[in-house]
Amino acid sequence: MPLPFFEPIMAGAHWPGRAVACLGAALCLALTVLLCAQLPLLPSDLPVIVAPLGASAVLVFAVPASPLAQPWPVIGGNIISTLVGVAIFRLVPDLALASGLAVGGAILVMSLLRCLHPPGGAAALTAVIGSQGIHAAGFGFAMVPVGINSIALVGLAMLFHRLSGRSYPHKPALPVQAAQAERAAAGFIAEDIDRALEDMHADFDIAREDLDMLLSRAELHAKRRSGE
Repeated sequence: MPLPFFEPIMAGAHWPGRAVACLGAALCLALTVLLCAQLPLLPSDLPVIVAPLGASAVLVFAVPASPLAQPWPVIGGNIISTLVGVAIFRLVPDLALASGLAVGGAILVMSLLRCLHPPGGAAALTAVIGSQGIHAAGFGFAMVPVGINSIALVGLAMLFHRLSGRSYPHKPALPVQAAQAERAAAGFIAEDIDRALEDMHADFDIAREDLDMLLSRAELHAKRRSGE
């Protein structure tokens, strides 16, 4: 019997899936470093890979169905957040204030552009507190190496997930029509889900379509169990 503190904390998580995530992150991140190291565009005073990409890899391989782990959030979120960080560094001379404004501004811009990605906050902060080489690169740092790193990781992740049988970029398991049919059989409508989300005043790391399907399936199983 496994110890409680070794149990996966996410709903639906299981050890084979965790093992695949570990393999994918290790393999694809290493390949990202090797690929980016071959590019002649990278100045010698810049890192081959940026630290926020490690956090991106956690999302892309451990929770590939998350809206925060999809290709546009990974690539757009990292690049845009870096641009915000560079701009704030140039405009705000105080390091503490610039650090806070960079991360807060990155969250705002990513939210507006529908590419919210938690490692983007780290990318923005890196642009503020990074080395002299990073500061000298200016806005170019957002593309080299941040953008190239992000594009390489997403491309490798798409290939790895296809080979391992996972959906990435993530798509709901059922077509819209089938999901609507299941919801109707379960006895509630889409507006009920929206009202429930408003009642809870919280954000959830799951796509709206996946939540709809999950609740419909749970209601159907409950009906079958009760013999209705």
